[in-house]
Amino acid sequence: MSEGSIGDGGGREFERVAGALRARMADGTYPLESFLPAQRELAKEFNVSRDTVQRVLRELMNDGWIKTRQGQGSKVVWVQQVHSPTSSKSADGMVSLRPIIEHAFERSTVTMDVFTLTSESLEAHLRLQAERIRGGQIAPKRIALRMLLPSESLWLPYWRTEDGRQDDVLRERYLGLLRRYTTSVRSVLRSLEAEELVSSAGLEIRRVQLIPPFKLYLLNGTEAVLGPYKAKKRTIVLEEGGEIEDALDVVGPAAGLTHHVKDDNSNSQGTVFVNSWQDWFDSAWDLLTEPAQPTLSGEREVLEQP
Repeated sequence: MSEGSIGDGGGREFERVAGALRARMADGTYPLESFLPAQRELAKEFNVSRDTVQRVLRELMNDGWIKTRQGQGSKVVWVQQVHSPTSSKSADGMVSLRPIIEHAFERSTVTMDVFTLTSESLEAHLRLQAERIRGGQIAPKRIALRMLLPSESLWLPYWRTEDGRQDDVLRERYLGLLRRYTTSVRSVLRSLEAEELVSSAGLEIRRVQLIPPFKLYLLNGTEAVLGPYKAKKRTIVLEEGGEIEDALDVVGPAAGLTHHVKDDNSNSQGTVFVNSWQDWFDSAWDLLTEPAQPTLSGEREVLEQP
């Protein structure tokens, strides 16, 4: 078997490696200013070709996560940080999303309401919490996740080019990511239930005629994490090979996430913020969602006609 064929499954392997590296940078495994493992090590770990690793690194560089120099490796130059009331515990006044999610999963009943473009970050964090559950570090009994996702019928302001000739390719790329991560989130939760590690792990998805301008996590009805998406022109590396230059993409909540926590004061800024966004989510969930659509696996999402 040649190196170019090791474990490679086309675009799926590309996105698997890219997603894993993004998750590790987001959760602090590869912190800011650190270097990623060498290409040969990454190829061996993920059982893919060096070509796949090189394309992944090129994508992460174009997306602003890393800088790569010949002979020096790939250095992490950007990680998602959160402005939080708990940030006084860190030296630089910032925290990552990981400890916020970890804290939320320390409850017996975990509830999450999420409004997002693809659920890529959510999937990575759920996998981390699933490993904590399997390792006996935490023991929630019930997990209930509601996701508001944009309808696939919507006109997308992102993933476009000036001449429009490759817009269909970019749209299919986005829809593929959306379906893939949704299926993976469902799989993570079902596995926990099947292994009897939790008594129930439910996922309910509804589609809404809105393109998220921001990412929103509501945790246990007591915390909110919110951050805007930012449009950016960049070169997009396609999973199957090739690149699209000067594509209009959206890069994570690049302006930063903010973390808000309810307290005992009904008029405090944190309490009003969390309650306001919970009310918004509930109203969108109840009144703005549309009939069910088939999922990638052929199942039907749990949806209700408003």
